[in-house]
Amino acid sequence: MAVITGKAPGKIILFGEHAVVYGQPAIAIPVAKVKATARVFPDIESKPGRISLQALDIGLDTHLSDLSPEHPLAAAVYLTLETLQLEHIPSFVLQISSTIPIAAGMGSGAAISVAIIRGVSAFLGRPLPDSKVSELSYEVEKIHHGNPSGIDNNVISYGKPVYFKREQPIQFLKVKKETHWLIADSGVKTPTLETVSDLGKLHAGNPQYYDGIFHKIGLITQKARQALIEGDNPVLGGLLNENHALLRELDVSSPELDRLTRAALDAGAKGAKLSGGGRGGNMIALVSATKIDAIKKALYEAGAVNVISTKLAKESQA
Repeated sequence: MAVITGKAPGKIILFGEHAVVYGQPAIAIPVAKVKATARVFPDIESKPGRISLQALDIGLDTHLSDLSPEHPLAAAVYLTLETLQLEHIPSFVLQISSTIPIAAGMGSGAAISVAIIRGVSAFLGRPLPDSKVSELSYEVEKIHHGNPSGIDNNVISYGKPVYFKREQPIQFLKVKKETHWLIADSGVKTPTLETVSDLGKLHAGNPQYYDGIFHKIGLITQKARQALIEGDNPVLGGLLNENHALLRELDVSSPELDRLTRAALDAGAKGAKLSGGGRGGNMIALVSATKIDAIKKALYEAGAVNVISTKLAKESQA
């Protein structure tokens, strides 16, 4: 039997992080330049049902039965097996790798889950549709983030830019004009679970104040939806800057992120903000195609440890 491969892109949130957890909309796009990969192949030397997991990036080489069902990698496999309800499971090896930065707001956890679910279900002859892949990966996201918004599993499973609001049908965005983006890694690793939890405590202590900020972020995201479709850089840029200012009020920015956003703006970016959980991880900058190299250079000089360029192309092909 040939090796079966499941893949999933990274993602970046353009607008609405944190507020999306409290019922406001958010916009995210896939980032195909980074990806998670799950390779599945038969293990002919082991007894039936023996499943080996190898994630050499994190030093993991073990059997599924040796991991807790709550381990995110194991959970993705178990959920897939439960969904398929097969009478007989052949022995196989699952190898996992990823080029998506960890704890940087690019959906590494969700992408790995999606890759595993796709790879394992295809290997077992029952490839799952995107809708079911998204549903299962959301269950794994609960382990990663405690109270996930649901945006990561959707944008990564479908591989399309999305306008997302909890408990509402997901909207895929078909853009009419491409936009160019730079994603700069601050080098500071902060798990999203940590910032979401901290903000949850602050919100519980003063819900009126924080709901007011979330509402403002929601209005920005609503305006950004059409601006992104139209590729209206001046409007998008201003909205990015407004969103970053509100995220600073939520205390989820950091000196490193603020320094990078300022460097991007000073070098000619249309707008810039942190992206994801914050207090580390990535920031994003909306740039013109002619200034990509200059702004990328400025970001490195300001302390970025890595800068990725991506574009949201016409007809939503990212």
